[in-house]
Amino acid sequence: QVQLVESGGGLVQAGGSLRLSCAASRSISSINVMGWYRQAPGKQRELVAAFSSGGTTNYADSVKGRFTISRDNAKNTMYLQMNSLKPEDTAVYYCTMQWYGLGHWGQGTQVTVSS
Repeated sequence: QVQLVESGGGLVQAGGSLRLSCAASRSISSINVMGWYRQAPGKQRELVAAFSSGGTTNYADSVKGRFTISRDNAKNTMYLQMNSLKPEDTAVYYCTMQWYGLGHWGQGTQVTVSS
């Protein structure tokens, strides 16, 4: 059973930064499909940033230029650097990774941005 553990969420003022981490219990060096989603209260879960099978990165329009997705294969960890945070970024953030066509999700980490 693969486990994904997120960390790094918290409360931050608008304009501040946070870095989320997603540590996997197995090697990520051979996989390409992974990313971050978020879900705000009363809203559907939405894609924030992701690596695709072609090796490219994709970002939601609302976070382009502010968020950066990255990975460290040696640590089996994916990151989401979030800068210039806005109150509308407030949500539970989830990481997801896919091995052999099967997706796995973390438990989520709360990010709250105060105005």
